[in-house]
Amino acid sequence: MAEQTFDLFARREKRIYRVRELTRELKGLVEGRFPAILVEGEISNFRRHSASGHCYFTLKDDGAALRCVLFRSQAKLLRFGPADGQQVLARGRLSVYEPGGEVSLVCDSLTPQGAGALALKLEELKRALQAEGLFDLEKKRPLPFIPRRVGVVTSPTGAAIHDFLLVLSRRWPSMPVLIAPARVQGDGAAAEVCRGIARLSAIPDVDVIVVTRGGGSLEDLWTFNEEAVVRAIRRSPVPVVSAVGHEVDVTLSDLAADARAPTPSAAASLVVPVRDELAEQLRLSRGRLARAWRGQLDRRRAGVVALRRGLSDPRRLVGERRYGLDRLFARAEKSLQDRLGREKRSLLVLDQALGRAHPRSRLAAWRERMSKLEERSARLARGRLAREKEGLSALAGRLDALSPLKVLGRGYALAYGAQGELIQDAAALQLGSPVRVRVAKGSFEAQVTEVRAEQEAPGDAD
Repeated sequence: MAEQTFDLFARREKRIYRVRELTRELKGLVEGRFPAILVEGEISNFRRHSASGHCYFTLKDDGAALRCVLFRSQAKLLRFGPADGQQVLARGRLSVYEPGGEVSLVCDSLTPQGAGALALKLEELKRALQAEGLFDLEKKRPLPFIPRRVGVVTSPTGAAIHDFLLVLSRRWPSMPVLIAPARVQGDGAAAEVCRGIARLSAIPDVDVIVVTRGGGSLEDLWTFNEEAVVRAIRRSPVPVVSAVGHEVDVTLSDLAADARAPTPSAAASLVVPVRDELAEQLRLSRGRLARAWRGQLDRRRAGVVALRRGLSDPRRLVGERRYGLDRLFARAEKSLQDRLGREKRSLLVLDQALGRAHPRSRLAAWRERMSKLEERSARLARGRLAREKEGLSALAGRLDALSPLKVLGRGYALAYGAQGELIQDAAALQLGSPVRVRVAKGSFEAQVTEVRAEQEAPGDAD
């Protein structure tokens, strides 16, 4: 039975594929069937090749994984940094790598999904609003020291308003608060927050507005990243405090507001001081002011008493004033003399310094120095000349001792041949050859008449 089945299979599938042929046909089928597709998944094993700049990663979900590549030219166009764990939407085409028989997705673009998309949108909106100057520090307005009434835009049932009012009542129990109810997340929340800001800023005695809510995810806090809310905060004629989320949460409303509080409780601390502490400071200031007034009053009373005493006896008053005037004149005269003495001493020091720096003094010093230098130069030259003369005399003596004329002076003579060569061997001469003989005083011509070779001394034959 098994043999029969195999025989039927062999008759039906007569062609035998090579691996290359099969992968090539598979490549044509896959790439022709999926020329452009969208794939959503989570990035894993992301790496960027340091030399080529190409990005390689895997898109996965709960049940499968797909190899992906994003070439450098497309990677440069990304507006975010891909990383492991990000949920993205990839646009591209399927491709089969024949040498490895692997199917991969060649991506043309990547778009973040979920929180990643919101983060990208937030960054774009932040750059646009910052370029308009909505976050400039120069536009921040100071908060009132003690507001007449505090306006709050928030959800009336949330924990944020409860924390805010609790801290506010502790710091300033009788501070009036006006709440503009508004949803703080979801559809239509941004419009309600904008209306609340506009309504509170139109009330004359509202001196500061607090926009607040509790913490949450980026999606929960998105209302306070809306462009409309940011512009409503900047349009408000009343200073605005933003207290959205926790300390780590920073929204565009925080950047646009005149002051940012990390929590709703901290916002209450910003808008009002502690009344008891302020009352204590006022009490202390009042005491210091009273003491200062009493001191001033005592000094004025003493002046009045002195003036009355002088008016009762004008001559005494005139005498006291004259005595004071004499003392002032003496002090002025002494001060003037002291200053005059100091100026004279300074002038004397300057005159002496000027005398030392005068060209005549410097010229005399230079002349004296030049005279010393000339004397020293002459002395060195004379010494050098004497040493050179001594050396020259010694060399002349040595040269004179080696002079041929000295030898001739002792009775010797030099004989030269017809060509002027010095004759050193008599055997080289022939009879009748002319010779010139040089003696100590002059020379003469002669002719060879006899040639005698010098006999070797006994014992030289060896």
